Amino acid sequence: MDRTAADALWTPGLAEPEPRDLCTDCGLSRTPEAKRCGRACQFIRPDYPATERAVHGRARDPRRPDELFFGPFRRMLRAALKEPRPGAQWTGIATRIGQRLLETGQADAVLCMAADPADRWRPRPVLVTEPDALAHCRGMKMGYAPILALLGPARDRGIERLAMIGVGCQVYPLRVLEHDLGFERITVIGTPCSDNTTTEMFHLFLGLLTDRPERVTYLEFMPDYHVEMRFDDGAKTRIPFLRLPISKLPDDFFPLTCRTCVDYTNVLADLTVGYMGGEGEQWLLVRNERGEELLSLLGDEVRLAEPRSAGKRQGPVKGFIANTERAAGGLPVRGMPDWARPLAGWLMPKIGPRGLEFARSRLEMKAAETVLHLRRAHPRRMKTMIPDHIWALVEPYGVTPRDGERR
Repeated sequence: MDRTAADALWTPGLAEPEPRDLCTDCGLSRTPEAKRCGRACQFIRPDYPATERAVHGRARDPRRPDELFFGPFRRMLRAALKEPRPGAQWTGIATRIGQRLLETGQADAVLCMAADPADRWRPRPVLVTEPDALAHCRGMKMGYAPILALLGPARDRGIERLAMIGVGCQVYPLRVLEHDLGFERITVIGTPCSDNTTTEMFHLFLGLLTDRPERVTYLEFMPDYHVEMRFDDGAKTRIPFLRLPISKLPDDFFPLTCRTCVDYTNVLADLTVGYMGGEGEQWLLVRNERGEELLSLLGDEVRLAEPRSAGKRQGPVKGFIANTERAAGGLPVRGMPDWARPLAGWLMPKIGPRGLEFARSRLEMKAAETVLHLRRAHPRRMKTMIPDHIWALVEPYGVTPRDGERR
């Protein structure tokens, strides 16, 4: 990286995080006002209806069933940049919008993640002030990333119009505290989080997938039920979900925070940019007027289409819940016989849930995970941590609140 790019990717020294239970190290506990975590943390006492009204002007509309799954939105789209950007996880929509915000002067800086110079997979929070420097922030990183620790330093540097690209557990506290932070304007480009783990655990996972993990430059869980890996020599490998070495991972590979997340689709962003409902393209949820403005910044650089939906989710979701109940109760998970895995792997992309139905299935699975894992590990926290929309997602599957579990 040249000196100019390094100067435009600014990271101050970060304090150590304050030890907390159920913490994803969003960075708030590293600030002098760490006590704000009690009010702002997603994993303590979230209030999604009130925060959705504050951000979008309304909470989820019960007359629009998909808002139960995905949160408030104006419209959903499949999308792709006509010229995909090198190094992007998909085509580069999120970072391209960040560039356009800087190019048009609508943001003074973009708060997002770059790769650690010593490890391409380790996220490093950066404050980006030059459009070209955002190219260094493309692609997936794995690990906790204290992005909100840079809010104070950004304000101290005179930043008035701040944009952030982040995941739900980073965006929720930002939105709760938004009016206390002193910025003229905050714009949020949100990405759905597909479960996180530590960078060290991710390296362990890569080592189980390939005998040359140090050469992997890209990994993605695709909506066609495959994991795709790319290597620095141009080679690609695709592994069916059913052949992933999940049984070889340690029990704490996915931290409890990620197994009890109630905001998979980043409902408090102005624009959510993900993949789950995109069928191989990106999936956009334009959530409010500001989200419309962000999409318009791309002009004719982006190709847009209506999202599609196919297949049925109920069977896979029921199977997932049954396995999760067994795992949460300490019983062995029932695995599929090896002889059946190739057949199932061939069938799932053809008859399994696809498009928006795939996204709905993931939201129901995540909701069930939240209830079942909190019930096992932190039953006293269920009443304050689980919003009503999570109970509504799992109720059709017979997962209902017990005494004392619901507000």
